[in-house]
Amino acid sequence: MTAERKTRWQTTCAPLSRARSRDPKLAQHPINPNAASRKAQSPLHTLRLSADIDGITRAATLLRDGALVAFPTETVYGLGADATSGTAVANVYAAKGRPAFNPLIVHVASITEAKRYALWSDAADRLATLWPGPLTLVLPQAAASPLASLTTAGLNSVALRIPAHPVARALLATFGGPLAAPSANLSGRISPTTAAHVTDGLTGRINAILDGGACTVGLESTIIGLTDPDGSATLLRPGGLPQNMIEDVLDAALKTPDQTNITAPGQLASHYAPNASLRLNAAEVDPGETLLGFGQAPNATLNLSPSANLSEAAANLFDHLHQLDATGAARIAVSPIPEHGLGQAINDRLRRAAAPRG
Repeated sequence: MTAERKTRWQTTCAPLSRARSRDPKLAQHPINPNAASRKAQSPLHTLRLSADIDGITRAATLLRDGALVAFPTETVYGLGADATSGTAVANVYAAKGRPAFNPLIVHVASITEAKRYALWSDAADRLATLWPGPLTLVLPQAAASPLASLTTAGLNSVALRIPAHPVARALLATFGGPLAAPSANLSGRISPTTAAHVTDGLTGRINAILDGGACTVGLESTIIGLTDPDGSATLLRPGGLPQNMIEDVLDAALKTPDQTNITAPGQLASHYAPNASLRLNAAEVDPGETLLGFGQAPNATLNLSPSANLSEAAANLFDHLHQLDATGAARIAVSPIPEHGLGQAINDRLRRAAAPRG
């Protein structure tokens, strides 16, 4: 094996092979170390589908056939695959270049369906009142769950969400099953909030993009862990639903996560990164920097929210990073963002985007 092929195997196929060896159920889905090179030589024809009845029906048919389809949610665009198919889910990891130890969120149409895949709890009942919406619950996986082991990265837990976006809900209803759907971008890069972002990152790697316009929330879902035996809830990832709203529903404070293990999506130290380097909490702009502003920032090239509205800033965050990346900016300075409400999630994404990259 040449050095180049060895590197490709280590980054794309080896993690999937290790997951397969841990779970005999994956033996029926062999992994070919040459698949990545064949895909690079013969890219897929990526369809652009309208978010109408015909487009949604075509997308659901493709998903039933094991294809990968990007679709809009209120948070970001997701890369959908049949969550019960090990082969389809393996293709998601390959298309994104995603580590196989990083589990996927399973999107479902109803609470009744969610209960098929997880062991439910009183806390889950309370938090499910916030569905549909930008909230993911991580629960112990049901013993008879039909989900592919790669969907949960071999963990005994499962991440579940009911999206609010009407196109996502129509797709789930038409497909008739669970969809594993991480963000529809290359792993570690800026999350997509428009179909154009998906096109830029994944054309030739996936089968179709269902274009439902711009995402309204613009940040990934908040993830809450409900696997502790004492019934407590843990904030695994800040996101599009503010922490205080969740604590109000639970009538209890959320615990701090243990970041030594990956138990949910979005916990990698370096994530959501543009090509440019980021400097956060910038009071001034240094020579050679481009300013991403917030509030009063007269020198900003782009401003997340001139009125300092955190909801507007969240909706604009990834799109503005995409736009600054397109200008070829090498260094981006970011104005200070308040660390409360949605600001907590915005700062989480910015810190991970600014983190050293492996």
